[in-house]
Order: sequence, then structure tokens, then C-alpha cells
Amino acid sequence: MGFKCKLIEKDSNPMQEGSPKKWYGTTQSETPLSGKAMTKAAAENTTLAPIELEAALDLLANFIPQQLLQGHTVTLPGLGYFRITFKSKGADTVKDFNPKEMIYDIRPVFVPSKELRDRIRQNIEFEDGGVKQGGISYATRADYYTATGQGPTTQPGTGGEDDGDHQLG
Repeated sequence: MGFKCKLIEKDSNPMQEGSPKKWYGTTQSETPLSGKAMTKAAAENTTLAPIELEAALDLLANFIPQQLLQGHTVTLPGLGYFRITFKSKGADTVKDFNPKEMIYDIRPVFVPSKELRDRIRQNIEFEDGGVKQGGISYATRADYYTATGQGPTTQPGTGGEDDGDHQLG
């Protein structure tokens, strides 16, 4: 099963009014697994019980914020690391800087490890996730072609036959 990629028509330069429209691939995430379903699937074919994995994840969920608030970066071996990031307003002098008033948009950030990114990139396959144009979502490219009369080998508005080959990748 591949990763669904939906095509969306957008202005090629949103900062320039009247810029030509282009088609962009966007993610189309599936419904996430519940915590119990995820731990059951992750622990499958191991000696680890799903409840043990769930308990370990609960411990991490408590440990990570504690460590971040102490100024630490938290590394998860094989996955990546968490860190804190924020934005700041400027002060005219060192004396004028007040962190409570000038630091904002505080966020924990997860940075995946190179190994994790590489495993995903090397194994990802994209499949037809549909088309969105003008507020209308079509489940597949074939549905879009049928509804708009635009086949893969025709010019817009001229009709034509659909060859049925819509694999992305």
C-alpha cells in the first residue's frame, strides 16, 4: 500500500496576484491508529506485550517535557530528538529585554534522525489520492477526468478517453 498523494491546484506564486495556477502534490493522511491499536501493531511478533509498550510510551510522555523544561535536548535512539524552539521580539538594550514579554511561539520540535528519514524516503511509494480543484474534492484522478472531461491525453475542456493509468511514482 502506498502513501496517498492528492493533487491541488494553487497559484504558482501566492504573493503575486494573477500568477498562473499549477498542480501540487500534497499529503493525504489516513486516520491515525488509536494508542492501543498502535501499541498492539508495534509489539506484534515480539515478546513485548502491548501494555508494556504503552507503559513505556507513557513514561516517555512524562519524561520528555520534564527534560525539555530543564533545557535538555531529548534523544530517542533510532528515531530522532526533541528540542524547544521559540521566537523573540528584539530589545534596544540588554537591560530592556524581558523574556516573559518578548519570547513567544514556544514549541517543542521533533527532528527525525537521518536513519529514520532515509528508511522512509527509500521505501515510500506514492499512489493516487485524488484531486482537489476549486473547493471540489475528487476521490481519484479518474473521477476528476470523468467529471471535467479532461483525460490524461486531452487538453482541458476537449473531452477524451481516460487510459486508467493513474499511479503516482
